Amino acid sequence: MSTFSGISTSLSALYAQRQALDVSGQNVANANTEGYSRQRVELNSVGGVVTPAMYSVTEGLGNGVTAAGVVRMRDEFLESRGQIEHAKFAYLAGQEEIHARVEEVFGEPSDTGIQSQLSGYWNSWHDVVNQPGGPTGNAARAQLLQEGATVADSLRSANDTLESLWDSTAEQVDSLVTEVNTAADTVAQLNQAIVRATAAGLPASEMQDKRDAMVLRLAELTGSTSKALANGAVDVTVGGVKLVEGPTAKALDVVGAGTLRDATANPVALRWRGTTTDATLTTGQLASSLNSLNVVLPEYSAKLDQVAQKLAGTVNTQHVQGYDLNGDPGTAFFVSEDGGPITSASIKVGITEAAKVAASSVPPTIDPITGVKKGNLDAGNADILAGLNTSATGPDTFYREVVTGLGVASQAAQRRTAIQNVVTQNNDSQRLSQSGVSLDEEMANMILYQRAYQAASKMISTIDSTFDSLFSMIRG
Repeated sequence: MSTFSGISTSLSALYAQRQALDVSGQNVANANTEGYSRQRVELNSVGGVVTPAMYSVTEGLGNGVTAAGVVRMRDEFLESRGQIEHAKFAYLAGQEEIHARVEEVFGEPSDTGIQSQLSGYWNSWHDVVNQPGGPTGNAARAQLLQEGATVADSLRSANDTLESLWDSTAEQVDSLVTEVNTAADTVAQLNQAIVRATAAGLPASEMQDKRDAMVLRLAELTGSTSKALANGAVDVTVGGVKLVEGPTAKALDVVGAGTLRDATANPVALRWRGTTTDATLTTGQLASSLNSLNVVLPEYSAKLDQVAQKLAGTVNTQHVQGYDLNGDPGTAFFVSEDGGPITSASIKVGITEAAKVAASSVPPTIDPITGVKKGNLDAGNADILAGLNTSATGPDTFYREVVTGLGVASQAAQRRTAIQNVVTQNNDSQRLSQSGVSLDEEMANMILYQRAYQAASKMISTIDSTFDSLFSMIRG
């Protein structure tokens, strides 16, 4: 070993400890930067000469230390699990939100909900029973028509709100797909930059942090998974198809229905651009939105239609069996405003005159002299109609079942979301314990590196003093 090897060894220590201090400074500077992964310098000892030679000898000592590189402190298992848990939470949170929005549409229990309107409608039939004729009878019949119109308006309003909710969800899907395509392109570009930097020996930790944040966002949106490659790139897979493969990325397009009432026959789907293949999503925010568009909202729209159909069918079937004030047979009380099948979007009251309400169950009498048909003030048919609110197959019973089922589904969604939130937060805490910056730890490391740097400096000073003494002895 050379006489000057001590200086070389100390100098390597100065370089290594200085780089370690620089990395600690970078960690401290980014202690509050979201997505930043703390870094560490890998220090490796440099061994002595191990190849024997004729005039080469060794004292068995090493040649100092070298900084092998800077690594990010991340646990790949926790990162992969984080993507899975975030995707699950995004899906469940979306389902919780859509059920809460549907609950707002029905607005039960309340004094202004459909159930309250139905109760007011049936009570109006009781009023007709109590006041079948005269001025008060006409007023009761007019009030009945108004209550019926209110129920129809409430059903149409609920349908309009569901359609508006469907439209806004569809717009959200479009924006989320645009975000997915943009994020995938960004990941592909970062892959290319990271591979180049890694091959050239340049630092790429900050770019990797940015890419990992985008990959996590893709997982939240699509339920995607990622796989790290040996060259530093990552592949992102959605439903068995690679969304990002190295420096290239695919894109998604939205296809399918354009309205709520078309969703059942022509579901909204995501399709790989330039192909006829649909992307299969099972978790993530987009999967939740697609389920809302194709399952949840059409389901409650269909149930709302059934309420309208049961109301119209129950009332009309009985109403046509009675007679109005003129003695004419009753007509359909509820009709479709577009002439088609009755739905929650088209139901309306088909009677425009109070006298046309078929409250009587007794046929009209015929004057034997004039032959004029004359109605009577019997209210038997109205009495039967007033009691239909308790029918086991009537609209009220069915509507209550719908509301109860909605409440159960909403509570279940809330519970599942709450549980998944705890799981996701626990995983995030574990991830942060691995990759997050601890200022206390960084302070301790800085003191450690500072002392090592000072010791190396002192060693060089000591060797310098030793050489001065040696040279003085030679000169003397």
